[in-house]
Amino acid sequence: MMEMRSPLGRARGLGSAKHGVGHWWVQRLTAVALVPLCLWFVMVAISMVGADHAAFQAWIGEFGNGLLMILLVVVLFHHAQLGLQVVIEDYVGGEAAKVTWLIIVKFLAFAFGASCVLAVVYVGLGR
Repeated sequence: MMEMRSPLGRARGLGSAKHGVGHWWVQRLTAVALVPLCLWFVMVAISMVGADHAAFQAWIGEFGNGLLMILLVVVLFHHAQLGLQVVIEDYVGGEAAKVTWLIIVKFLAFAFGASCVLAVVYVGLGR
């Protein structure tokens, strides 16, 4: 039977990490999801030119609009975090620096995303 692993892979007993394809798919799916969400956001931003705070608050307080805004924020920050992760893994030298930057990026993406979601909820509730 023919073995598909390299001699070094056979010697170490290592194979594929099996996580790269999943990461690639999630990044592509978030990119596809961002297309209609960003188009929706641009159309809304254009339609809201000249609106006052009360009009915007009433608009975002509607269930569908608030939900789409939250989806945009969550998908956008997740997609950005995935893209930055690839850049860090490919271009940052040294394992300690790489891990440090990965943790910082994940934390910041979560913190900024959570603060944006909280802002949408607050404005939607009239605070």
